[in-house]
Amino acid sequence: MLSPSLEDYLEEIYRFSLENSVVRVTDISKKLGVSLPSVSKALHKLNNQSYINYRRYGEIVLTDQGCLKGSYLVERNQMLQEFLSLIQSQCDIPAETEAIEHYISDSTIQSLRRLVTFFKETQPVMKPSFGLSVIRIKDNPNDEFAGPFPT
Repeated sequence: MLSPSLEDYLEEIYRFSLENSVVRVTDISKKLGVSLPSVSKALHKLNNQSYINYRRYGEIVLTDQGCLKGSYLVERNQMLQEFLSLIQSQCDIPAETEAIEHYISDSTIQSLRRLVTFFKETQPVMKPSFGLSVIRIKDNPNDEFAGPFPT
C-alpha cells in the first residue's frame, strides 16, 4: 500500500512517462516542488515496492505494476476533478481533488465514477430555483429533482 505522498510521486512519474521518453529526478522535483533528496528517497521506496526501476543518477522507468497503478491514480484524479466540475463546486478544483483523493475508498471511487458517467450520459443541467439547485434531465425536461442543495 502506498502512502499519499508516494501516490503523488507515482502519479507524476506516470504523467511524465506519457509525455517524455525519459523521466528524471529533476523533473519530478520541479513538478512537485520538493527537494532532490526527497525525490530520491521516494524513488527508492517505489523501487523497493516494484513500481519503478531506478538506480541513483539514472532514469526512472515504470514497471508493469507501476504503469497500472499510475494509470489508476491519474484516472482517479481526473474523475474527481470532473465530478467537482459537474456538481459546480465553487472551490479550487485541483486543490480539493488533492485533499480528498488519497482518503476516499475504492468503493466510493467506483460509485462516484458511476455518478459521473450518469451525469455525462444524461447531461444534467443545474439551475438555481427558489434557493435550491434543481437538476433537470435534458432527455426528460418535465422531470426535475430538487433538493436542499445550496445555490
